[in-house]
Order: sequence, then C-alpha cells, then structure tokens
Amino acid sequence: MDYFKLKQHNTSVKTEFTAGFTTFLTMMYIVPVNGFILADAGLPMEAVITATAIITILATLFSGIWSNTPIAMSVGMGLNAYFSYGLVLGMKLPWETALGIVFLSGIIFVFLSFTNFRVWIMTSIPINLRRAISAGIGTFIAFIGLKQMGMIVGSEATLVKLGDFSDANVLLGVVGLVLSFMFYAYKMKGAFIFSIGITSILGWILGIGEVPTALISAPASIEPIFMKLDIVSALSLSLLPVVITFLVTDMFDTLGTLTGVGARANLFQDDNNKDDKSLQKTLEADAIATVGGSLLGVSTTTSFIESASGVEAGGRTGLTAVFTAMFFVTTLFMLPLFKSIPANAIYPVLVVVGVLMFTELGKINQKKMDFATSASTFFIVLLMPLTYSITTGIAAGFIIYTLIKLAKKEFADLNIGVLSITAISLLVFILQG
Repeated sequence: MDYFKLKQHNTSVKTEFTAGFTTFLTMMYIVPVNGFILADAGLPMEAVITATAIITILATLFSGIWSNTPIAMSVGMGLNAYFSYGLVLGMKLPWETALGIVFLSGIIFVFLSFTNFRVWIMTSIPINLRRAISAGIGTFIAFIGLKQMGMIVGSEATLVKLGDFSDANVLLGVVGLVLSFMFYAYKMKGAFIFSIGITSILGWILGIGEVPTALISAPASIEPIFMKLDIVSALSLSLLPVVITFLVTDMFDTLGTLTGVGARANLFQDDNNKDDKSLQKTLEADAIATVGGSLLGVSTTTSFIESASGVEAGGRTGLTAVFTAMFFVTTLFMLPLFKSIPANAIYPVLVVVGVLMFTELGKINQKKMDFATSASTFFIVLLMPLTYSITTGIAAGFIIYTLIKLAKKEFADLNIGVLSITAISLLVFILQG
C-alpha cells in the first residue's frame, strides 16, 4: 500500500475501506437514475444501467490509481438531463449524435487538461457567473424532475400549472420528494437510496410498478449503445455551441467539486492550485472518463460531490476511490431491482439535486454583484428551465454581461475568456435564427 502513501496522509486501509463504502452508499443512486434519464432519450434502459455501472467502476478506479485522491466519478447529473431533454427531446437530435457531442467535448477537455488552460479559465470567468451557471442547471433539472413526476403539467393558458394531486402516481412522487428532503436534511448516509427504496416499496404495495421477481441477474449487454456515437454528425457548426457548453459545464462542475472536496481533505492546496499535480491528474482522469463514457454509450462523466462523504469518513487517498469502484461492481448484477423501481421513486432525486445546485447562488460575492452580474445571473437561472437548454441560458447570460459592461465602459472586466464565450454565445442565437 506504499503506492497510496497511507502513512503520509495519516490514514489506514480500514479507514479507506469505510470511506469507500460511505461514498458508494451516497452515490449509488446514479446507476438507476441515469438509466431512467437516458431511457427517456430512447436509449435501452438495461444497456444504460450496465454502461453507467461500468464507467463508474472504471473512471473511479482510474481516478484513484492515477491521481491518488479519494474522488469518485460517474455520469454527471445535469448534463445527463440536458442530453436527454435538451438535445434529444428538445433539439430532436438522434441520441447517437448527442453521444458524438459528448465525445468531442471530452477530447477537447483531455487536451486542455494537459495544459494551463484550467488556470486561465478559472481566472477569466467571474466566479459569480460560474456559480450562476451551477444554480441555473439546478433549476433546469429540478423543473424536469417536477414535470416528470406530474407535479407540474403543461397549460395552454399559463404554459405550466400544478398537476393532478389526486393521481396515485403524483402522490407517490410527493412522498419520494418529502423522504429525499428529510433524509438528506438529517445527513443520512445513502439518503437518496433509502428514499428510492421506501418509495418503491410503497409503489409496489399500491400497484405502481411491478415487484421484482429476482434481485440479481447477469449484467445486460451494452451492445445496443456501445460505440454507437455519431461523431461526423456532431462535427457541425450549428452544434459547436453545444459542444462548448458540455466542455465548459463539465470543467466548472469538476473544478467546483474538487475545490469543495479538496478543502475538506486538505487536497489541491499547493501554491493556489497552480502546480498541484494531484489536481492536474484528477482533471485528466475526469476528461478521459468522459471520452470513455461516450464510447460506452452514456453522457458526460464527471467528479462527484458525493466524494465528500467519503472524505468526512476519513478517506484521504486514492485507495478510497479504489474501494468505491469495487463496491460498484455489485450494481452490475442489480438490473431486475433497478428496472422494477417506479419512475416517481426516481425523479424526486432530480429535484433535490437541483435544489442543492441552486444553493450556489448563496455563495455569490455580494461585493462584486454589480448590475451586469445581477442581470446575467437572472437570465442564466431563468432561461435554462424555460428554454430546456443549458446552452441558451449560458449564452444569454454572457451576452447580457458583456453588453452592460461595454455600455458602462468597464472594459477591464472583459478579458479574452469572457469575450470568447460571448462570441460563441452570439453564434448560438445566430445559428438558431
């Protein structure tokens, strides 16, 4: 175990084992949840569940060995929703093309991870706008969760309205939502798994969903989605903004996660992160995992904030991630159980994760909250759910930010990074027009 430098990090195999199991419990929900989300885009649920488990195992194992950090990785919440509901269902793109977009964004991320681009992007984009993007994605996936549960439905008069709360399916979703909030508020390990489990049992009792006839089975084949990505179709000028959106969002998500987890584990702290090899290697692992995930047939893979639970349990090295990956092997054989889960036991998790992402607004630095930042933040957060597009929200926010800064002649705030994203943002609306 000298490879992981356990003594240097003041930890032990037992502690790392416990931390790995803790991380597994808190993020195990991603396997069935991602299966439901990508199935809505037309991908076979059985294949997606297996592919999600495989990429989680491989990415987390690679992260632990390559970077020696307790960071677990899997298919990212937010971008998987954008993949299904924004690109495939919203823009009517074939899911194969959407996978090609994920692949291209991953390839660019891999290249940039081996450069100083991360430092440039961190210093170029105002932190308040990065937090607004996270909050906007939160409103987006929460809105999707509420809609999928039937708590919000379409209306010709008001666009949306409350759903039918006398419907048993809707009420089951309400129960799942309440349980998710309660368990998470009490900081219960595996809060989402317990809420999904209890809600599923209640659904089976009420006749919503079929009781599983078996708990385990052999893994389903991933052949229907493996290597089915369409890179040629994704190489389109009109899809360039979407590729950039996946790239930028994945980078912000990863950097935000690593910053938060690193602060708790005293990681990524060397020289203000500029020369931190563990951070660099974790970013490289994240980028490579995204490319690998697209080949397996799933959307963007990223570092999971749930890794913080393992850190709180004492995890300090890559051995924690290795143990987490080993525990995820069990999910390969849980297909009958995952398939039997009622949909409205799953979608409440989207709402709670959305709320957690939305809390990033509370971290905005009020001293730097001028009118340009306020206006751009407002449109980023508002337009993502209203247009079903993370790309549109980011584009509108950066255009408004730049226009106001130009009008006020505050040119010092308009660096190359902001201007570059603004130019790409203009392309979004030009191409849509």
